[in-house]
Amino acid sequence: MKKIDYYKFIIPKTDDMRVEGLIFADDVMIKDIKKDNSWKQVANVASLPGIVGRSMAMPDIHYGYGFPIGGVAAFDLEEGVISPGGIGYDINCGVRLLKTNLHISEVTEDDVKKICDSLYKNVPSGVGSSGKINISESELKKVLKDGAKWAVQNGYGCDKDLEYSEENGCFEGADPKTLSKRAITRGRPQLGTLGSGNHFLELQFVGKIFDSDTADQYGLKDGQITLMIHTGSRGLGFQVCDDYLKVMREASSKYNIDLADRQLACAPYKSSRGQRYFSAMKCAANYAWANRQCIMSSVRETLRDIMGKRTEVELLYDVCHNIGKVEEHKGRKLLLHRKGATRAFGPGRKELPDEYVNTGQPVLIPGTMGSSSYVLKGTEKAMGESFGSTCHGAGRTWSRTRAKKSVKGSQLREELRNRKIYVMAKRMKTIAEEAPQAYKDVSRVVNICHNAGLSERVAKLAPAGVVKG
Repeated sequence: MKKIDYYKFIIPKTDDMRVEGLIFADDVMIKDIKKDNSWKQVANVASLPGIVGRSMAMPDIHYGYGFPIGGVAAFDLEEGVISPGGIGYDINCGVRLLKTNLHISEVTEDDVKKICDSLYKNVPSGVGSSGKINISESELKKVLKDGAKWAVQNGYGCDKDLEYSEENGCFEGADPKTLSKRAITRGRPQLGTLGSGNHFLELQFVGKIFDSDTADQYGLKDGQITLMIHTGSRGLGFQVCDDYLKVMREASSKYNIDLADRQLACAPYKSSRGQRYFSAMKCAANYAWANRQCIMSSVRETLRDIMGKRTEVELLYDVCHNIGKVEEHKGRKLLLHRKGATRAFGPGRKELPDEYVNTGQPVLIPGTMGSSSYVLKGTEKAMGESFGSTCHGAGRTWSRTRAKKSVKGSQLREELRNRKIYVMAKRMKTIAEEAPQAYKDVSRVVNICHNAGLSERVAKLAPAGVVKG
């Protein structure tokens, strides 16, 4: 790798690569990245047909399936490919940030405990968890086509919520016929559920404001209570990815696509297989938007039950982390793969809500359990440097197995409680798996993206209570 400025490292193009690789990092973080084969995955992605610009990775890069987590790649619509490994198993895993009219001074430690305990009860969590929303298969297919619109139409929120999500919470062109019976079966009972792993609900407050003008536009004030929802498409999205990896392996062979790694299995975007996967991915993405919308409705009810009926809960924004999208960049339509990366559109983009057109898109970066999270804004520089993309979180450095061997969940929970952070989880091993030590320093990741100009800091959110799956 060659350092070309303080926050950019180039992987030079070889005979096997169609374009260069580019990693955003600093001198400290690049040392860890070099120890992880994820940088080689950046080079592998650069070998795929139709790739445009550079194969990129954000500072939270770590090893993933096919593409690195933290990877970004754009493809020509005529010559390019679509790859499930470039989007991930948890399709449209994303973050939704809610803002309230409460101040941290109004919320006692006992209130935090009540809120977290109630959220744990009202929003089912954990591996394979089933929700309280019982729908038929025909109704689920409406969810897959309409996304968050279905949730709002069925009483889980209001029309205003839809304005503050990517794609207004619904991908057009999603055809449920492209999903397997297994995917449908897995998705039916899980709507409105949190899941497990790094998914969470977190009660937070605005601890620091970096950009007061943008914070005002986003409706954020010092000390304000917020709540972050982090989850995705659950078992349905996992099944879609698993099903289509088999299809893509056959397609790679059929179209004589030479793969640097078989996990990069893909099909031409315009092929029938490519379009079937894209439609199925849209269905899973719509399910995830509906899922977060239903969870948001439960959060609203919970906060109002505990803190009073006058408690206002509004959506600041909802962003995707694992997604494939057709976007226009420099007058050209491209297929963007973002895997463990966030869209960070700068000012003036027509896709943004009216209130955010002049500031740029809100970018939501969750921290680790016990660390701060961040609200950033998209920039014009990101539009030219990274196809309007930035980081998505801290990025793992330890496996879950190592974390469980190194950290005692009950002890970590007590340490966080001493810091006045209440944690509610189904199992102590879940707390151990998600220990802050298992992740990169989210502040360092955010600072790299800020200094590289991919996204700019607006506010830092401090944790008060966490609900884990």
